[in-house]
Amino acid sequence: MDSSTLVNLEPLTRMALMGLVIALGPLAWVWVRTRTEGGAHRLHVLTLLTLFLTFDLVLFGAFTRLTDSGLGCPDWPGCYGSASPLGAREEIHAAQSAQPTGPVTHDKAWVEMVHRYLATAVGVLITALALLNWQQWRRERHARAAARAAGDEAAPRASPWWASVTLLWVCVQGAFGAFTVTLKLYPAIVSAHLLGGLALLALLAVQAWGVPRASGTVSVSPALRRGMLVVSLLAVVQIALGAWVSTNYAVLACSDFPTCQGRWWPVMDFEHGFSILRPLGAGKDGGWLPFAALTAIHMAHRLGAVALLAALALLAWHLAQVAALRRFAAGFATVALWQLASGISNVVLGWPLLAAVGHTGGAAALVLLLTALALRTASRAGVPAPSRAAAPLTASSAS
Repeated sequence: MDSSTLVNLEPLTRMALMGLVIALGPLAWVWVRTRTEGGAHRLHVLTLLTLFLTFDLVLFGAFTRLTDSGLGCPDWPGCYGSASPLGAREEIHAAQSAQPTGPVTHDKAWVEMVHRYLATAVGVLITALALLNWQQWRRERHARAAARAAGDEAAPRASPWWASVTLLWVCVQGAFGAFTVTLKLYPAIVSAHLLGGLALLALLAVQAWGVPRASGTVSVSPALRRGMLVVSLLAVVQIALGAWVSTNYAVLACSDFPTCQGRWWPVMDFEHGFSILRPLGAGKDGGWLPFAALTAIHMAHRLGAVALLAALALLAWHLAQVAALRRFAAGFATVALWQLASGISNVVLGWPLLAAVGHTGGAAALVLLLTALALRTASRAGVPAPSRAAAPLTASSAS
């Protein structure tokens, strides 16, 4: 396809309508479920549902990437200028006939377009969240003013600016999605798109779980809070390394475990492997990416996994000492074991689709757990962690 037609905005309106139609289902479900409740409860349910659907979208994005469907429709936002692969049957058939195992096939086109439809629907839901958050905030502002006039003080709620930032960020994610196609799976863009999806989860989690509660915050030592910060930073670095492994197709650079290519320290080329601004498959100098560079990418992720797993084990042990946070300890231990098992399976079983998607799901679960833990705890200098728990997050909220 000519580069001048990589971005074709003609089907944009139809794509937006498709996303709106899909989003009407969740919106109608929330309305029916909360028809007898107040606006704040309805907003909370919609936020939780949007968080759940965004988690699913992250998994489907991984499925799209791992099935090599990212260029199933080589233009954006439609498919060969159509709003669905049905209108591009001839173009897809021609591309598939020329390259039967190439990037464009009927199956890959549908996977890519379903991903775009779901992303558009999530964008509609986040837009609705932003509008409803401001509407609810205005209502509660008037209620608080009336309460103060009567001598009462109503509890504050989360700032609606979180919803506005989330709306802005989902637009950035849309731009990353477009660049993923137009720049032909440029590794830095694809990695940023994955990291952006996880950041979107964290933003939604703050809105879903961050409403202040009178007695729901657990006081922990400043040292434990610093440890949580260190683990969070390690998790971000490790997830970024994992994204770099996936987008450069470096998983199979090592097919054995715990060694790599039969050696503890194989030949590696970090200079080419971690040259960020380069096309897919290209090295720092513009030539082919050396196999040693793929090995370096893979091994960096392994070393990062060792550091993160050790940090998670230490954090889980400390959290288990606090009655109110033992569910978090169990959650971190479970995620760590899942990531270890799925990561090893990717290597020794030849990158099976289920394990690879599950590995991305584990990363997303870790982000949600860390976000929930940050919201659940507060540092109190000189105040020991309480032995009696305030009601912890429910299992569904903490996962």
